[in-house]
Amino acid sequence: MEVIILAGGLGTRLRSTIGNEIPKCMAPIAGKPFLWYILKYLSNYRIDRIILSVGYLRSVIIDWMDKVGSDFPFEYAYAAETVPLGTGGGIKLALSKTNGNDVCILNGDTYFNIDLDKFYNQHTSCSASVSIALKPMEKFDRYGEVITDPQNVIKEFHEKAYCEKGLINGGVYMINKSKTDMTEMPDNFSFETEVLEPGIKSNNIYGFEYDRYFIDIGIPKDYSKAQADFPLLFTDK
Repeated sequence: MEVIILAGGLGTRLRSTIGNEIPKCMAPIAGKPFLWYILKYLSNYRIDRIILSVGYLRSVIIDWMDKVGSDFPFEYAYAAETVPLGTGGGIKLALSKTNGNDVCILNGDTYFNIDLDKFYNQHTSCSASVSIALKPMEKFDRYGEVITDPQNVIKEFHEKAYCEKGLINGGVYMINKSKTDMTEMPDNFSFETEVLEPGIKSNNIYGFEYDRYFIDIGIPKDYSKAQADFPLLFTDK
């Protein structure tokens, strides 16, 4: 399996907490960068290649990877944005660096502890163009709700609004490159609005529910929560 880690974001909401000299994926959690924990999680699976999609302050990530990359069992490549490309443009560029057809994509500021082997098998068994790992939540308004049918086909994406109970996009994807052709897309575009939302009309975008630990460190409150949680979750660090 190949994995793309999207690590090119500006992280503006976290600047007041981590400053302006490191990208969001390098935010320190209990003495280690957040990216370290993602790589530690990925090392539990049969993954042979990591593509880091980098942009803002990318030299910080690359310099750190030069020092610690050999601690993990992966081959590495970089997809570097010289100008911001949006979520879609970043994914398109990173996919051009991959070798296989079905590729996993993770957000570099989110940790969702799903079983990647199971997720990969679900994705391929459905011959999905895109599969999304969904997290059940209650009383939320920070995320949009995702609606699926009984066969796990995604039928609707709802805008961010208060929701008593529902499923959210957990920021982990499987993409089949041959069924998700983005070659004609512009360099800068939104993956959500230009690929996912129109793609549901094909009934080939699937969502699979995982009630596992999830955190997005994009805001200071959840960044602080990670400081308390991660030393307990990653006990062998």
